[in-house]
Amino acid sequence: MLAAAAAASWAAATPAFAQAPYKPEYRLSTNVNNAFPLGRGAETWARLVSERTQGRITVKWYPGSSLVGGETTREFTALRQGTVDFNVASVINWAPHVKELNLFLLPFLVPDDKAFDALTKGEVGKDLFALIAKRGVVPLAWGENGAREISNSKHEIRKPEDLKGLKFRVVGSPIFNDIYTTLGANPTQMTFADAQPALQSGAVDGQENPLALFVGAKMTSLNQKFLTKWNYVNDPLVFAVSQKAWDSWTPADREIVRQAAVEAAKAEIADTRKGTSPGDDELIKQATAAGTKVTVLTPAEQQAFATATKPVIDKWTPQIGADLVKKAQAAVAATRGK
Repeated sequence: MLAAAAAASWAAATPAFAQAPYKPEYRLSTNVNNAFPLGRGAETWARLVSERTQGRITVKWYPGSSLVGGETTREFTALRQGTVDFNVASVINWAPHVKELNLFLLPFLVPDDKAFDALTKGEVGKDLFALIAKRGVVPLAWGENGAREISNSKHEIRKPEDLKGLKFRVVGSPIFNDIYTTLGANPTQMTFADAQPALQSGAVDGQENPLALFVGAKMTSLNQKFLTKWNYVNDPLVFAVSQKAWDSWTPADREIVRQAAVEAAKAEIADTRKGTSPGDDELIKQATAAGTKVTVLTPAEQQAFATATKPVIDKWTPQIGADLVKKAQAAVAATRGK
């Protein structure tokens, strides 16, 4: 509820310009389709808005980041410019434009769902929505992409040394280059569309993504024979609209769009957590059945990776903001033992 209230406060605080005529179509961009929770969440949002405004705001969904030539990191700029009206995106792809969003990409900051919720529903989530709003984008709700796990074609990964020399596809923020370089791997920035043939051909050895995406994209068939559940990053999604579109709507329609985002995001989070929550390992079973060897790290093994990547946290904390990082660490610490 705090996240919804925060979204409402930032939406209400955005400046009102002279209302422009409504467009016949509003364009929603995402990087994936409805084979994945993110895509299904976007699809739900588009449907709810179109239905509840009785067609005044008709939303057409464009998956595959097709409105920006497949370059997912360009969606934020398109949203600011108003060439994209709606966007559901991971903070990974917005972080190059809003450096504070790299907070969620600090390795091993967010160990579980409780920690994730503490950040997005608390003061940290409010602070980040305020920073996004200052960039000319209206954030309405937090979603969840899921804990990101690592896979490769070569061998099992249980310790930091196992990454040495492996080529990994990464995307979005440069922080991923630092994480994988620190672990001795060779990271390569690549779109999701380009990653699939690269994995198939062996141009890259591995990748990192949530389990739902690993299973949905059938990555076992892309030579991903080994997957390690290490929960090193859990990236939130943001359900947002362009300032231009927002300012063109009546207050009543803005509230419909906001409430629809909150509802769609809540459903998307529940969808993301299916098969990955304590007592529900369905996605691990599906990956195993497809032929991938799944390794679940012990707390001690996870700590070895956390220790190895601490220099990344030290490097990025000044860029993100030491006070924000400290606030996030305190919020996560408060969830321990609960």
